[in-house]
Amino acid sequence: MKKSYIAIILVVLAFFIFLAEGPFYVVDEGSQTVTTRMGRIVNTHTQAGLYMKAPFIDKITTYPARILSLEGDSERIPTKENQFIIVDTTSRWRISDPALFYQSFKTLEGAYIKLSDVIDSATRTIITRNRLSEIVRSSNIINEKTAAQNSSLSGIADDESAEIEALLNVSNQNENVSKGRTRLCDEMTEEARKMMGEFGIELIDIVPRQIKYSDELTESVYNRMIKERNQVAQAYRSLGEGKKAEWLGKLENEKRTIESEAYKVSEETKGKADAEAAAIYAESYSRDPKFYEFWKSLESYKTTMGTFDTTYSTKLDYFKYLYSSGGNR
Repeated sequence: MKKSYIAIILVVLAFFIFLAEGPFYVVDEGSQTVTTRMGRIVNTHTQAGLYMKAPFIDKITTYPARILSLEGDSERIPTKENQFIIVDTTSRWRISDPALFYQSFKTLEGAYIKLSDVIDSATRTIITRNRLSEIVRSSNIINEKTAAQNSSLSGIADDESAEIEALLNVSNQNENVSKGRTRLCDEMTEEARKMMGEFGIELIDIVPRQIKYSDELTESVYNRMIKERNQVAQAYRSLGEGKKAEWLGKLENEKRTIESEAYKVSEETKGKADAEAAAIYAESYSRDPKFYEFWKSLESYKTTMGTFDTTYSTKLDYFKYLYSSGGNR
């Protein structure tokens, strides 16, 4: 009797232990699982739901089924022009085959290490093959806008722009882009996929999160920008000085033209006045010659007498009106 009770107790205890270990497990939404038995993969589940396992024997490893991201480390990479830049990348990936992923990495940490190495290598490979402009720009819209702005300027402005460019001996046209950053991102992704192999991972994309100059290149770029701005400023000063000299020359020519015209008019006016005066004098002389001679003598005295320092004789015909009321000596 006692043995039967003990057996029942053991059966009940075993049942509770069986339930406690759990013959069932749940796969949540956004998760996927790999079931291993004695280290061998026996099953995988990628859909949410309730599933069975062998207690004490099966081990369940859960992986995320959603898209994951990986933030790369900052890398110092040379471009095709041998200009060093600092590149930070971010990438998106997901586990496409949980069984293969388990065989390759077992843990997410191992996958992150491998992905980071592959993405860094692909990024370096693509960037070193291309110019800096291809990496930082996605299109030639900046050139199109510049051309549109230049075409909207007036003819004078175009002439001045041409003069500025001639003084600078450079063009304000930016380098044309043949691929662009978007295309290079696709090339990075394709290059990384080639190196990934069969790891049960789907690499979705690689995107440069930040691109900046290295420290030594930053100073060189700033110095070049300062030099270019100073060159542009000097070009504008030279153009301004040239325009100033041009306008001063025009002003001087106009001044001379005006003075010449004014002198011409004044001489014509003086000529007319002298002619009128001569006509008046002639008419006066014809009416009363003696009074005219007397008046002219007085006018002459006003002009000449103040300049005489010494007079040695007044018995000249010139002084006849000055010392004789009758106009005789």
